[in-house]
Amino acid sequence: MVGKHIFLSGKVQGVGFRFHAHEKAMELDLKGWVRNLDDGRVELLAFGTQANLDVFLKWLKKGPSAARVENVEANTEKRAFKGTNFSIRRDGGPTWPES
Repeated sequence: MVGKHIFLSGKVQGVGFRFHAHEKAMELDLKGWVRNLDDGRVELLAFGTQANLDVFLKWLKKGPSAARVENVEANTEKRAFKGTNFSIRRDGGPTWPES
């Protein structure tokens, strides 16, 4: 299982981004989470096959129709993820490593 820690900026809050990212992640059988950050970005942690993560990253660069993604920062995540699904988390707070 491969992991990616992803930050998105642009018009990514208030446009249903987390909901749509959750739906796409579930469709691709990814594990992890998505949440809004206090600075206006969206943060994601996603684990799955390389092929499915590639499809997810391609989708994230566009996002839902109301979004305008300006920047995608995706880093390989070497730490293990202990979760069993993909969830929407509450806004703000510190970033990963909480699982």
